[in-house]
Amino acid sequence: MSMPATPATLDRFLTPAHQALWEAADDFAAQEIAPRVDRMESAPQRVDRKIARLLAGRRWFGVTVPEAFGGMQAGQVAKTILIHRLARVSGAAAAILQASLIPVGALLHYGDYDQHKTLLPAVADGSVLMSIAVTEPDQGGHIGGMASAAEWDGKAWVLTGVKAHVGNSHIADLHVVVARTGPAGARTTQALTAFLVPGDQRGVSVVRHTGKLGLHGFSFAQISFDRVRIPPDRVLGEVGQGFDVAQSSSVLYGRPNLTAVSLGLHETAVALTAQYVGARPRYKGTLADLGVVRNRLGQMAARVIMARILAYHAVDMLDRGLSCDEELIAAKGLGHELAAEAGRDAMELHAANALDDGYPLERVWRDMQTTYAPAGTGEVQRLRLAQGLLREHDHPGDEADRTPWSVLLADHTRHARADPTTAL
Repeated sequence: MSMPATPATLDRFLTPAHQALWEAADDFAAQEIAPRVDRMESAPQRVDRKIARLLAGRRWFGVTVPEAFGGMQAGQVAKTILIHRLARVSGAAAAILQASLIPVGALLHYGDYDQHKTLLPAVADGSVLMSIAVTEPDQGGHIGGMASAAEWDGKAWVLTGVKAHVGNSHIADLHVVVARTGPAGARTTQALTAFLVPGDQRGVSVVRHTGKLGLHGFSFAQISFDRVRIPPDRVLGEVGQGFDVAQSSSVLYGRPNLTAVSLGLHETAVALTAQYVGARPRYKGTLADLGVVRNRLGQMAARVIMARILAYHAVDMLDRGLSCDEELIAAKGLGHELAAEAGRDAMELHAANALDDGYPLERVWRDMQTTYAPAGTGEVQRLRLAQGLLREHDHPGDEADRTPWSVLLADHTRHARADPTTAL
């Protein structure tokens, strides 16, 4: 009897279309991505450009883009499926996809009609690859400390600054850049603006790619902007709305995307460990025959089930237009912690072989380390959850009166149309 393509625990979240996409993603990962993994690992200083072209050929960069603009309009669960299933085979391939889907979300939510009409079809067919540049070398993800600035000279905005850890930095055609435009002393929520900056524009420079601990083949480097002139029609959203662009993109796209990467790596670490201990001779049997090893495996199985359900539950809520900021936060924070625990157990059960690059676990463990900091560290996620808990018990925090991003922006994608005069 053949096994179902998807876990039964996810049946409540997955439609037949989702299940078909799951199988398609698995086939693509096995046939197109798996053969490239060793090549990427052997050259960590090299950016893989082929994977982005392969993904574009499947039109998966347009998974959330409305059909009116040539996209799949498949939703957040579908996006999670693609990233999750790719990450099982290659964290780098999943990172290439997820890093561009974050700015696509920003464009969907904050772009005007002309920007949608011009850019979304190109995003959907993969001819324009996007990145988002918010983090800075000295400030990290502290948006309020942002030093990059843009000044209005009467005809255009003039942008100067440096952004760090920009996903797809070397292959993106268009960057969403958030910079300070307000006067000194202005509130952060009103002092920033998001801009659409072509990667080949004069004054835009990407530093040479160097190898990182994990995600070999994926580029996430610094980009400098030296007096880059930006016309007013390249402002994304309103002037002063950059904080909203950055925060909503992080909550609604960055966190679930990283959750999906983490989940794929988590599942692979568990599967590799079960396979390893089941085949490793010990005494008159294998390592898997030892009670202490089975106890570890049981813990790993429970963790991955928990991470999987939480990841898909959160994005299912997002697709339904429900308030789910806290679920998205929890899925990202707890998902990484559960994966990290499984990774530690996997390394210990592999013993010295875990350190050998001849075993795939070594790569998976390195890639796991890259999902902690982006879109908020574990400490940030817990602080946000604590704020929500305190609000529930009449202890308002800094964001007590803010409408959740998942509610505020729920209708933007669902009702996006090519013609703004079309009645909803």
